[in-house]
Amino acid sequence: MSVITFIIIISILVFVHELGHFLIAKKSGIRVDEFAIGFPPKIYSWKKGETVYSINLIPFGGFVKIFGENPDEESLAGPDASRSFAKKRRDIQAAVLAGGILFNILFAWILFSGSLMLGVASEGSGPDASLYIVDVAKDSPAKVSGLQAADKIISLSDSAGKTVAAPLTPDAVHDFIVASNGSPVTVNISRGGKEMTEKVTPVKGVVGNDYGVGITMLEISIRKLGFFPAIWEGGKDTVNAVESTAASLWSFIKSAFVAKANLGDISGPVGIVSLVSQAREFGFGYLLSFTALISVNLAVINLIPFPALDGGRLLFVAIEAIRRKAVSPKILNTLNVIGFVILMVLMVVLTISDISKLIGK
Repeated sequence: MSVITFIIIISILVFVHELGHFLIAKKSGIRVDEFAIGFPPKIYSWKKGETVYSINLIPFGGFVKIFGENPDEESLAGPDASRSFAKKRRDIQAAVLAGGILFNILFAWILFSGSLMLGVASEGSGPDASLYIVDVAKDSPAKVSGLQAADKIISLSDSAGKTVAAPLTPDAVHDFIVASNGSPVTVNISRGGKEMTEKVTPVKGVVGNDYGVGITMLEISIRKLGFFPAIWEGGKDTVNAVESTAASLWSFIKSAFVAKANLGDISGPVGIVSLVSQAREFGFGYLLSFTALISVNLAVINLIPFPALDGGRLLFVAIEAIRRKAVSPKILNTLNVIGFVILMVLMVVLTISDISKLIGK
């Protein structure tokens, strides 16, 4: 189910991104030859007007085939050259290229706002807060017992029948486990809407010298707002997400230049599927908020001035505007192909890294 949810999320975000390119290109009088979700082989396609709309087998991507975006003889000197991307003013080219990024950010705003209207799980204490496990240490007693991230802790009891006094807090649970002195503790949890119990035996050395089971806990409450406050706060959340994503990406790029980057810090498709599974456990509002974060990440990553990404194409447009002369189509197309190949290799590497992390857990 998580894989299906992930594919739906990626398909929607790619559709929104490519829709931005598509609509601005159409509005600017540029010919659009194909609008595709996913990469070939093709599953189904139809033609409306001059544009072919297609759904492809590989769901991790999509594209809009804009006439003249990859310049050739037909788009530069053919009978329809006036409707070519390559023949449009630089500001129009920049607007088309930035359209996907803009649409992803606007869509994130809509999703953040929608999640706040529905009610989204967020960190916070109070009478309506619930205690969740947000991480389980590798090879810990909790991991062995079957406890998982996103489990909601309902109650704890020891072999003598003693329980944790309400309200449940990370400190109260920690103190209860420490006081067990290694005796088994029964944890009553809610997972996927179903209640279940797991018995775990605390050991020393998991966290410091005290008895522990190897879980990280967080108090989570529901944040719910009316329409206009949600729109305002959703906008603020979007700005904060863009800023934090850009800062994290810049930090990773700087680390990569000095060979200190750690691929374990970023996730590929398999890793995101795992995160989607956890997000679903916190409710639909949280899933919307998580999808908004992916949309922001997609927008920010596409701003990187790297060939095959929108940022790389924007860089070439800027260079051409400064030089007042077009970059050689052969150079442009070659760099974009090389960039695309590098991105695909990186995707494979990240997927292998994700699988290794899952096997290691």
